[in-house]
Amino acid sequence: MAKLITARDAAEMIQDGDAVICATFGASGVPEDIYMELEKRFLETGHPRSLTYTHAAGSGSFAALADENGFCRGEDHICHTGMIKRWIASHSACSDFCAKQIADNVYAAWCLPLGTMIHMWREQARGLKGCLSKVGLGTYVDPRFDGGAINQKAKDLINEGETYVEYIPDFRGEEFLFYKGLDIDVALLRGTKMDKHGNMSIEKEPYNFESLTVAQAAKACGGKVIVQVEEIVEVGEIHPKLVKVPGFYIDYVVIEKDPSKKVSTVGGLYNPAFTGETRIDLSNDSADVMPFDGIKIICRRAAMQIQKGMRANFGLGMPQQIGSIMAEEGVSDYVTMLSESGSVGGVPASGVNFGAHYNIEASCDQGDHFNFFDAGGLDIGAFGLAEVDSKGGMNVAILNGSVKGVGGFMNISAGAKAALVVGTFTAGGIKTAVEDGKLKILKEGKFKKFVAKLPQNAFDAVGFVKSGKPLYYITERAVFQMTPEGLVLIEIAPGIDLQTQVLDLMEFTPIIPEGGPKLMPAEIFQEKWGGLKALLDSKPAVNVIE
Repeated sequence: MAKLITARDAAEMIQDGDAVICATFGASGVPEDIYMELEKRFLETGHPRSLTYTHAAGSGSFAALADENGFCRGEDHICHTGMIKRWIASHSACSDFCAKQIADNVYAAWCLPLGTMIHMWREQARGLKGCLSKVGLGTYVDPRFDGGAINQKAKDLINEGETYVEYIPDFRGEEFLFYKGLDIDVALLRGTKMDKHGNMSIEKEPYNFESLTVAQAAKACGGKVIVQVEEIVEVGEIHPKLVKVPGFYIDYVVIEKDPSKKVSTVGGLYNPAFTGETRIDLSNDSADVMPFDGIKIICRRAAMQIQKGMRANFGLGMPQQIGSIMAEEGVSDYVTMLSESGSVGGVPASGVNFGAHYNIEASCDQGDHFNFFDAGGLDIGAFGLAEVDSKGGMNVAILNGSVKGVGGFMNISAGAKAALVVGTFTAGGIKTAVEDGKLKILKEGKFKKFVAKLPQNAFDAVGFVKSGKPLYYITERAVFQMTPEGLVLIEIAPGIDLQTQVLDLMEFTPIIPEGGPKLMPAEIFQEKWGGLKALLDSKPAVNVIE
């Protein structure tokens, strides 16, 4: 079995300049005790320093679990000045401290597509140096643009020859990007149990992660694998099919100090509703029910684009709430809802519980999910509307000086057969209400979202629609469709003035069809809707075997 050590012992094993990898999703999967000891050691001794830290999804807790001093978990422990030299991940918004350090140029930061990072590690696990992918072509990840760099320190290192993405102009007649893997020194993982042969389970984690892939990649690089678990059990107490990482991949194990404080998601402690141990009645208040306002209008309008039988991914933020609308309307079983976490079926939880599903039907490895996404299996993807330009391109990584990251967006948007981009028309304090079937803007947002120039483009909208895929941008007051000719304003909300409340708040002029935009469907501006089921029943179904 793996050697039993303390969290402090684990922290002592990580040396200056090491490349450290972690398999996480939000606050889940973070070996908190080890991270705390790493921080304590650094503050006491100044070591380890100049680390390269990498993970695919989030690695923290947002601010949801902050204490009275504002302290969070996960990455917050290890993002002190001097401790990290390079940060390579897909998402930074899980750690406010980390995101600020990146924005302040404290260390070099690259933001790469979540799914492609996992595929890169899979290739490393079988002894290769990285992976070929079409994901990211023509975006800021492409080395013809920023090479994935999201701050100046990373751009400076790229200029000195340090790159993690290469452009391959002609491989068997096609262009690709090559994502280069790191030489991993230490992998840090969290599980639930370990038996006395070192086999690790993750049954109390809400997601499957890519723990095995990360362990394999680390071992292929000659690195160490250290895991944190709740308890050691006898051989045979873990069902063989619940073993996530076999013991021969694991070098060291740390026992958690207080398993009762295990974080399930960034929303809080362990929740059996997210692991499949319990089921809830989605017809009552156990599920997330949205208030009647502009955001509900957005999600209702988006739900109208769904067809029965679709495989759908609803991304972080507002897209998650499309699932809540479908549950409220009694049609959550009409589609198979997927999250990039690997969750399949049921209804996605919203907000800080992103990635978890109520009444989950299956839990896949993240990498397996992204195989499906990259191969074009997803019928429709819904994404948050951050900043959009006249060509439909989107900036999702850096917003108003705050570093967020792309997460799974690039993989999912590139492979989906159709896409919905949903969000409020402006950002920064917008408040809306619906009165007498009309939308009221109580307070306008401070920031425009439809902009003349993007700081970074994460989406090739032109290429998306050229391939014949439907693409809509849905807000509370206006709906746009991307066409080969450009962005067309197709609908406007009742009660909204086209000139002063739409066009004047855009930095470019969309295409307006002859006769002007249509009104958005009046029925979704009533407090009680109840019309989604009939609408979806009237459409042709897909992927349904009668």
